[in-house]
Amino acid sequence: MSVGAAAVQSEPEVEALGERVRANIRSGNLGSAPVIIALGLVVLFFSVWAPNFFTPVNFSNLIGQMAGTCMLAYGVVFVLLIGEIDLSIGFVSGIAGVVAARLQDPTGAHLAGWLCILIALLATTAIGAFQGTVIARVGVPSFVVTLAGLLIWQGVIFTGLPGVIVIQDNIVNDVYGYFFSDLGGWIIGIAISVVYLVVTLGSAIAGRRHGIAVRDPLVLGLKVVAIPLIVLLTVWICNKDRGVPFALLLVVAMLVILTFVAKRTTFGRHVYAVGGNAEATRRAGISVPRIRIVVFMISGFMAGLGGIVLASRLQSVDLNAGGSTLLIDAISAAVIGGTSLFGGRGNVRDALIGSALIATIANGMNIKGYSTGIIYIVTGSILLLAVTFDTVARRLQVKSGR
Repeated sequence: MSVGAAAVQSEPEVEALGERVRANIRSGNLGSAPVIIALGLVVLFFSVWAPNFFTPVNFSNLIGQMAGTCMLAYGVVFVLLIGEIDLSIGFVSGIAGVVAARLQDPTGAHLAGWLCILIALLATTAIGAFQGTVIARVGVPSFVVTLAGLLIWQGVIFTGLPGVIVIQDNIVNDVYGYFFSDLGGWIIGIAISVVYLVVTLGSAIAGRRHGIAVRDPLVLGLKVVAIPLIVLLTVWICNKDRGVPFALLLVVAMLVILTFVAKRTTFGRHVYAVGGNAEATRRAGISVPRIRIVVFMISGFMAGLGGIVLASRLQSVDLNAGGSTLLIDAISAAVIGGTSLFGGRGNVRDALIGSALIATIANGMNIKGYSTGIIYIVTGSILLLAVTFDTVARRLQVKSGR
C-alpha cells in the first residue's frame, strides 16, 4: 500500500475518533483524560518554576510520598464503585502499622518480618469484613459504620501503643526502603513493558479474530508506544538516584491485580452492576450483600498494605499512625482521578493518577516554601472542582441516555 493510500485510509479513522471525542465531551464521558492533562501541566509548571523539582532524587521522593496513599486509594475506588464510603481507612492503615511494629519488636513477640506483615494484613481485612457485614447484613449506612470505625480504630491505636515503636526488622523496613540495582530495574521495566504489549496487542488481535474491530486504532497505537516509554523513562530516572524502589513495584503490581479483578472477573462486573443499580442487580440473582462485604474486605486489605508502606517509610509508628490528612488524601485521590462518588463509574488507575497529582502539587509547593495551609487550600479546591465536574458529567450522561 502506498503512503498516499495509507494517509487516505487513516483519515476516516481520525474523523471517527474526533467525532467520538466530541460525543464524549457533550455527554460528559471524559474518563481520566482531564486529570492526565492536568498532571502533565503541573509537572511541566513545577519543572520550570520550582528549583530541584525535576531531579532524580526528588522523583524518587515523590514516589515514596504517593505510594502509601495510593494503596489506600485503590481500595477506596472499589468502595466508591458500589456507591458507598469508607471513612475508617486512615486509622485502619494505622492498625496495620502498629500490629506489624509490635510483633517485630525484639522486646516483645519478635516474629519474622513477613509473618508480622501477614498478620497485620489479615487483621485489617477482618476489620473490613466486620464493617462490611454490619453495612450489608444489618443495613446501617456505610457513612455511620465507618465513621464509628474511624473513632474505634483510633482509640485502639491510642490504647494499644505505649508510644513510639522503632521498626528494626529489615523485611518490614524494606517494603519502602529497598531499591533494586540498575540492572534489576531495567529487567523489571522491560518485563513490564513486554507484558503490557503482549496483553494489549493480544486482546486486540483476539478481538479481530472474533470479528470485533479495534474501536480506536490511533488510541491503541498511542498506548502501545506511550506506556512502555513511560515505564522505561521511569526506570532511567530512578537509576540516576538509588534505583527503582520496591514500593513503586508494589504500586504497579497492585494496579495490575486490582484492574484485572475489576475488569476481567465476574466479581468485578458485579461491583459495577451494584454501583449502577443495586436493586436491579439483586433481582438478577446476584448477592448484593456478599459483593458489599468483599468490597469492604478489599478496602481493609489495601488500607493495611498502605499502612505497612507508611510505617516502613518512617521506620517507626506512633500515636499519630493513620492520622493527619491520610484519609482525605486517599478519598481525594480516587475522586480527583475520575472515580464517581455516585457509584458505577471509575477505574483502579484513577487512584494512581489522582495520588500522583496530589503528591506532585504538594511536593512542588513544598519546594517553593509554601505553608501547609496553602497546600490544603489548593488540594481542597482541586477536590471541589473534581466533584463538581463529576456531578455535571453525571447530569450530562443522564440527558444523553448513557
